Amino acid sequence: MKRVFAVVVAVLLCATVFAKGKKDAGSVLTVGATPEPHAEMLNLVKDDLAKQGITLKVVEFTDYVTPNEALESGQIDANFFQHIPYMDSFNKEKGYHLVNAGGIHVEPVALYSKKISKLSALADGATIAIPNDPTNEGRALLLLQSAGLITLKASAGITATPLDIESNSKKLKFREIEAASLPRILNDVDAAVINGNYAIPAGLSATKDGLIVEGKDSPYVNIISVKAGNENKSAVKALVKALQSQKIKDFVSSRYPDGEVVIVF
Repeated sequence: MKRVFAVVVAVLLCATVFAKGKKDAGSVLTVGATPEPHAEMLNLVKDDLAKQGITLKVVEFTDYVTPNEALESGQIDANFFQHIPYMDSFNKEKGYHLVNAGGIHVEPVALYSKKISKLSALADGATIAIPNDPTNEGRALLLLQSAGLITLKASAGITATPLDIESNSKKLKFREIEAASLPRILNDVDAAVINGNYAIPAGLSATKDGLIVEGKDSPYVNIISVKAGNENKSAVKALVKALQSQKIKDFVSSRYPDGEVVIVF
């Protein structure tokens, strides 16, 4: 009987040690992100999360579709590249279940050109490239409207397309291009509206090079997105807290002193 008791105690002790070891090993949080500035910010907080027992793995994507597909399918735990209007549009179109876990920053979109240095030099009939995804296309057209280049139908909203243009006195032509490709085709068009996370790696500064720049009161805040139901997980909350920190504020003010990235927390 004593031997049986000893075996049972040994088994229980092993189970306790294993469970404790598993707990001490911490958790792994895999986050998809576009390279700059999103992946840069994530890499900055790796050590902070490691101190809390969280191993942060950053997977870089160069488009706006794959990181949401990977998140919905469970291949990654979160992503950091998009704003709320884009995520909401993606959910509606694909039937996905992604939610906002926390807002971090805004990257103002701007109109760039390699052919002209001021907006007044934009010729009649010029070709302007804009993102081809629903919300960023609407965002680009709203930017052009803010400068008086076009007028959109009142009902168009943030998902406007060129079909919603009501007046176009300059007879501008539009090329709808995948957002990631816009910097590469800038030489082939008269101008292009480019998102910050693609403009920055291409060496473009909204405040220095932009012919039109989105205002700092932009509603297009870049967020940490997760699958619905995971927004309250401790590791996700720790990630958001680490990004909404003085360290990230200091990084942004040093790395982007001209306002290419604007902190919102």
